[in-house]
Amino acid sequence: MTTTAVESSAGQPQATDSESDFERLAGRVDEAMAALAGLDDSSRAVADEVKAAVEAVHRAGLVTIVQRMRADDAARAVLFELVDDPVVHMLLSLHEIVRPDPVTHANRVLVEVRPQLQSHGGDVTLVRIEDGTAFVRLEGACNGCSMSSVTLRNLVEGALVEGVPSIAGVEVLPNEPSPTLIPLESLRIGPDPASEGWVKVGPAASLPNDDLTALSLSSESGEPAEIIVVNTGQRLSAYRNECAHEALPLDNAVLDIDNGTLTCPWHGFCYDATSGECLSAPGAQLEQVPLRVDSGDVWVRVGT
Repeated sequence: MTTTAVESSAGQPQATDSESDFERLAGRVDEAMAALAGLDDSSRAVADEVKAAVEAVHRAGLVTIVQRMRADDAARAVLFELVDDPVVHMLLSLHEIVRPDPVTHANRVLVEVRPQLQSHGGDVTLVRIEDGTAFVRLEGACNGCSMSSVTLRNLVEGALVEGVPSIAGVEVLPNEPSPTLIPLESLRIGPDPASEGWVKVGPAASLPNDDLTALSLSSESGEPAEIIVVNTGQRLSAYRNECAHEALPLDNAVLDIDNGTLTCPWHGFCYDATSGECLSAPGAQLEQVPLRVDSGDVWVRVGT
């Protein structure tokens, strides 16, 4: 086993294992710093000045070594190997000679908070860092309007701002919803719409703009259907009146026109108001039903 020689507190050299040498030296530094804190103000000021001077000398020497090794092709490869060593990397980092790029640093911070996010059914992805702002996408329980999702978002923001000096703020990007595709054939209204499962809701003008309307409908065959019609800027979308989470009704869901979202009042699951895509749990979806406007009247298809 490789050994190195360091001086003991009595001034005599002693052999130590290379694996534990750094920990022992670090322990001596901690002890010295603790003793330094116990000095009177005048003595501590002198000791701090000596410490700063020694660190400045060390940094100057390390900078020279790194610069010369980087300038030599053969030495550069050795330098990169040394930087991968945790002890060497820590030493160079302490003197701010090597610094991880912000993206790498931010991802390391997120690795530490990810287990807590995942334990609540959430996750986070770093998209980019730009002008001191980290842009992230939140998934699962992290995304939405409930108190738990707000807490998890605050956890991510706090970890990044406190853990990465170059990040001053965090912006959450919306998940990009994928549109719900309804077969074109199901949107056609034939000469006898009732027999095809179509039910007339009423005049389009009767549906309040920027609001949702809950409807209890019944097809010609007697098949009942609870439907909500969402009107966002005169754009109508119809869904089964049940959240994809636990099938609870959405009568009192919160429609956010500015963000284009519909939020379940029960557990805060958030949906894209025009597509029904769930923004809180990727892959979940409100069941969209065919809707047509014909001669000013709104029809929805609730049967076959």
